[in-house]
Amino acid sequence: KEVLLKLVSCNINMVKTIEAGDKVPSATFHILKDGDLQTITSDDIFAKKKVVIFGLPGAFTPTCSKSHVPGFVERAAEFKAKGVDTIACISVNDAFVMKAWGDSLGVGENVLMLADGLATFTKAAGLDQYLEPNGLGLRSKRYAAVVEDGVVTRINIEEGRAFVCSRADVMVDLL
Repeated sequence: KEVLLKLVSCNINMVKTIEAGDKVPSATFHILKDGDLQTITSDDIFAKKKVVIFGLPGAFTPTCSKSHVPGFVERAAEFKAKGVDTIACISVNDAFVMKAWGDSLGVGENVLMLADGLATFTKAAGLDQYLEPNGLGLRSKRYAAVVEDGVVTRINIEEGRAFVCSRADVMVDLL
């Protein structure tokens, strides 16, 4: 049982976890805009921009819905004042779920809700985890990062179920 728990909480792809100084992986995300399913690439999001991204295990889950996303919405003006062009939430969910979730939380234009439905970005960044014991399957670890022109300058990755270092207040203070 102890071995299983250790395997469940590890990066299942055995890919090096992204760190400061690394270029973000190339990936295609999906968004739902004006009723149309659209694709957006890593280059579209990160090229020549300062972006704060945060990843989380899933839409409509308790910590993600009550604290993580709302924190970034509430502090959006502070991020913008510190030169951030875009705040983006990345989750291993589909674009329809991400849109509905964003609407339910009132994110508006404050946070770009990016669907990484096949976990392409999440796996390439080494930020994937398998949460089968909770019935969630393949998901993202909880993290937040600052990315400047496609290069990670800061990244905070939570351990286990923690919600300490990836909070919006922590990230805005790092800028």
